Amino acid sequence: MNKIYPSAAAALDGIVRDGQLLAVGGFGLCGIPEALIDALQASGKKDLTVISNNAGVDGFGLGKLLATRQIKKMISSYVGENKEFERQYLAGELQLEFTPQGTLAEKLRAGGAGIPAFFTKTGVGTIVAEGKELREFDGQTYVMERSLTPEVSLVKAFRADKSGNLQFRRTARNFNPNVAMAGKLTVVEVEEIVETGAIDPDQVHLPGIFVHRIVLNTTPEKRIEQRTVRKA
Repeated sequence: MNKIYPSAAAALDGIVRDGQLLAVGGFGLCGIPEALIDALQASGKKDLTVISNNAGVDGFGLGKLLATRQIKKMISSYVGENKEFERQYLAGELQLEFTPQGTLAEKLRAGGAGIPAFFTKTGVGTIVAEGKELREFDGQTYVMERSLTPEVSLVKAFRADKSGNLQFRRTARNFNPNVAMAGKLTVVEVEEIVETGAIDPDQVHLPGIFVHRIVLNTTPEKRIEQRTVRKA
């Protein structure tokens, strides 16, 4: 089975649609699938519900999809550094399911592991727990959280072999493995593709069984949010 597609647009062709639930990897601007986000914007698909730790910044990353009003709802843990996100949310134009960061990671991991729900103490006694089942274990109250299984996941990795086995680079790993595992169909953007077997099995960070489509992007922009340097 050939998993390699000639472009990001080709990799998304036929699998994205209006009103879809998607997950996008990354943390801030680190490890985001830039080319796939651009291709999703160009597709014109709208009314999307997007699971992602945050929504990029104005004019970059998922911020591009907010600017074109393609996102209807965000499931996120951090929503700062994006003025358009703030404007749309406060104006009632954007829905937000605010989720603690560790809970969001576990909702994705559980979805990928086939676990429909789990209990956590995080959020008990706050608006996070409103409308959710509470249960006591050993005298402590826990809230039940449902797992997440997006229809399509967009992921950034550093290297893939032709079978889809992945390597991530340092902190760019962040949410990407959980997002990849949770997706019913996972598309991965990488900077390098090698022959199957070229990656030592002990160095595979995510096995290819979770990867359905691969696209090569050798020159990602890799923006950073803030550069702080020490005075000489």
